[in-house]
Amino acid sequence: MTDVAETLDRALRFGDEGRWDEMSDLLANALEGEPDDPYLLCWLGVAEQELDRTSSAYDLFRRCLAQQPEDPQLLALAGAGLAAFDDPEAEPALRAAALTAPELPFTRLQYGAYLAREGLFEEALHHLDAAVALAPDDPAMHGERGVALALKGDLEGATESMQRAIDLAPDDSWTRVTLGLVLCEKGDVETGAQALLQASAEREDDFEAHALAALAAAAMGWEESAHEALARADLAREGRDNTLLAEIEERLAAGPASVLELLTESLAPSVLHERLSQPL
Repeated sequence: MTDVAETLDRALRFGDEGRWDEMSDLLANALEGEPDDPYLLCWLGVAEQELDRTSSAYDLFRRCLAQQPEDPQLLALAGAGLAAFDDPEAEPALRAAALTAPELPFTRLQYGAYLAREGLFEEALHHLDAAVALAPDDPAMHGERGVALALKGDLEGATESMQRAIDLAPDDSWTRVTLGLVLCEKGDVETGAQALLQASAEREDDFEAHALAALAAAAMGWEESAHEALARADLAREGRDNTLLAEIEERLAAGPASVLELLTESLAPSVLHERLSQPL
């Protein structure tokens, strides 16, 4: 057990530094000697998930839970991992984590986030409010509370929570995109455009962020900013959509009304729904 603890300690240091390949290799080697260790299985699953090896991660999380671990952190991690695949075993694991360790913000966060995406908003917010109270300076708690409120349709509450998350973590460009979309959804396109333009400048390869920023800026008549965002979209590698890019160029030429229609009636609502629905 001492060897496993030492291996985990080293692996988690790799994870803290974003060295996921090294973390994965270290844990995979250790797992050969301890194939049923739930800690090795779970944390290797986390590393594989970070490396986008989704099939491997799923198998590891299932194997972890098959060992019937009692550690709430393992239950929350593995449960969240299975939730990404809509596995029904996710819910009991997440519920057990939250109920056995209600004082841990992480367990309340993971279960609350799961419940929100299942549409169980009252129960979700019970856990997410508790997570915020337990860790008021953790931006993740406020961000996920904002996601739950947005899914519920409380856009004012979502705006407040997401803004708090960004105040605590100004480099959280993902939440900034979501906040911009929520602002556009509730009709505050000007503030939404400001958020989206900032996120676009921060997310080099995020095609959607650039496309949204270009449309929002153009809707406000900020032509220079719109064309700068469009140029970033043209260079982006993540999620590039040439058909959408061509349509945005046509809309920009047609004027603000045409741009606003595409933004508020089509692109922004669909991207907002997609991002809100993504598992934590």
